[in-house]
Amino acid sequence: MARSGLYKSDVQKARDALIAQGINPSVDAVRVALGNTGSKTTIHKYLKELEEDGGAGDKRSSISEALQDLVSRLAARLEDDAQERIAAARAISDATAAEQVALLQAAQNDNALQRVRVLELETTLQEQAAALAASRSNHQRESTARQVAQQQVADLQQRLAENETHRQSLEEKHQHARQALEHYRQSVKEQREADIRRHELQVQQAQAELRLAQQAVAVKQDEMTRLNQEGAKLVSELSHTKQDLYEQLTQVRKLEQKVDALQSLQVRAADTERQLVSKIAEAELLTEQLNNANDQIAPIKTQVRELELLLAQANAKAQAQEQIGEQLRTYLDKIATTLTAPEVRK
Repeated sequence: MARSGLYKSDVQKARDALIAQGINPSVDAVRVALGNTGSKTTIHKYLKELEEDGGAGDKRSSISEALQDLVSRLAARLEDDAQERIAAARAISDATAAEQVALLQAAQNDNALQRVRVLELETTLQEQAAALAASRSNHQRESTARQVAQQQVADLQQRLAENETHRQSLEEKHQHARQALEHYRQSVKEQREADIRRHELQVQQAQAELRLAQQAVAVKQDEMTRLNQEGAKLVSELSHTKQDLYEQLTQVRKLEQKVDALQSLQVRAADTERQLVSKIAEAELLTEQLNNANDQIAPIKTQVRELELLLAQANAKAQAQEQIGEQLRTYLDKIATTLTAPEVRK
């Protein structure tokens, strides 16, 4: 009985290996080649059977050689077909890879151009922002100047009101002075008329009395001299009153000149206010232009983001194509290795 675990095929392999090495396939040598396993009786039995099978094996050698030749030619044909398919697949893969590289290069170039354009737009945006800041600064200065001008206008208006009040007060004083002068003139006129009437009456009386007595003439002449002195005094007082009135009129004219100067300042303040309004309108126009520029830049930024997304997709596709090409090369290498393995074993 053969020991379990040891087969005739194992003994045959060990025997063929020893023969190939030029060693005599004895029972001990075969047992050592089998790793000192199996009984010598079993090994001797299998060796004897293999020797008996050797004659029949020579008869089948011619058939085996014909089959081996057929298999070799079939393997060569399969290898040629595989090589042709591998070459075609590699050509397609290389063309696809080249196309993907060209697309990637074009996308990168387009992306570089878009980046340059974005930088230019960002530079323009910064310049517009600087212009806006300057405009806002100018607007702030103009606003401050406007407030100062408004305050000056308010102060001037207040001074004008005070001067107007003072002028009205002077006019009232002037009116009172005129009334007093008129009253004084009327009083002097009445006094003179009364004096003249009294003088005429006295003259008449003197003429009447002249016929009565010559001694009263001297007395009447003295009275006439006194009346003349009083008239001269009244004329002098009237001259002083006219001088005072002229001085008051001169002050009124000076006040009127000051009022005209204040009105001129008020006109200049109004002109300054109109200029401030114009500057504010220009600042608002610049702000609107900046907003329009921001609105124009927004679509370009969106387009740049879309191009970057397309570039990322193209890169992903290129990587996927490269992975597919690498897998295809690995697969073709495995097929080539499988097809060339029988030849190597042969």
